[in-house]
Amino acid sequence: MASAALELMGFFLGLLGMLGTLVATVLPYWQISAHIGSNIVTAVANMRGLWMECVYQSTGAFQCETYNSMLALPSDLQASRALMVISLVLSILAIAVAVLGMQCTLCLEGSGTVKSRVAGTGGGLFLAAGFLSLIPVAWTTHEVVQSFYRPSLPASMKFELGECLYVGLASALISMLGGAMLCVSCCEEQEGGRARRLGGGYPYPVPGGIPGPGVRTASQTYRNPTLHAAGVNAASRGATLLRSNTGSSQSTAHAAQGAKKPTAAGYDITGYV
Repeated sequence: MASAALELMGFFLGLLGMLGTLVATVLPYWQISAHIGSNIVTAVANMRGLWMECVYQSTGAFQCETYNSMLALPSDLQASRALMVISLVLSILAIAVAVLGMQCTLCLEGSGTVKSRVAGTGGGLFLAAGFLSLIPVAWTTHEVVQSFYRPSLPASMKFELGECLYVGLASALISMLGGAMLCVSCCEEQEGGRARRLGGGYPYPVPGGIPGPGVRTASQTYRNPTLHAAGVNAASRGATLLRSNTGSSQSTAHAAQGAKKPTAAGYDITGYV
């Protein structure tokens, strides 16, 4: 049950991280114009994103213009686009794979090892998606901070960190956390299954009353180690005498007396002293 709860929590965290990554990818709030120095007029605010550049006016007008040429964009912006799209694709694939391998679903039922490995694969895809989305967010944050503190850059051309950078950072961490939880639950399930398969259990006495001659129960082995170590098995000896002297009543009586020796010595052959 613990691994199933971890799988559900990791799956929902990965789904939440994918939604946050999608929001951060689409919205243009990656860089916001800084109102510092001579640029203290807040009537117009410029915003830049991965796909478009927008202008917000104090009158309520909001205008956006997409980038006309993809090849004319800076190399860091092109790389950020590619990484965010690949992260979204990996997140969608991770959701599909995790659904197949989770314990709460009926897919791949009957193959416990394969099912747990599929869930672990989904967790690994969530980890990769979170790491890929973290790269452009950290890269853009570094560029914005470096440009802001550059003295040669005019104040009107300086930008600050936008909301999408915070959303992208939180989404990447949540996706990685969800993937790690899926991987941990997969490992716990496999270890528990191996422990259940290898465990021999406690040897209980054979049901059905007193065993016949020549039969040594598990309780005799564990409750009378002295008898087992010395090699004295009165029941087995009585069975041998019965087979060798089938026509002798004296041997039969001796065998019956030998079969009762464990009870006379104070050991209950049924396993309960």
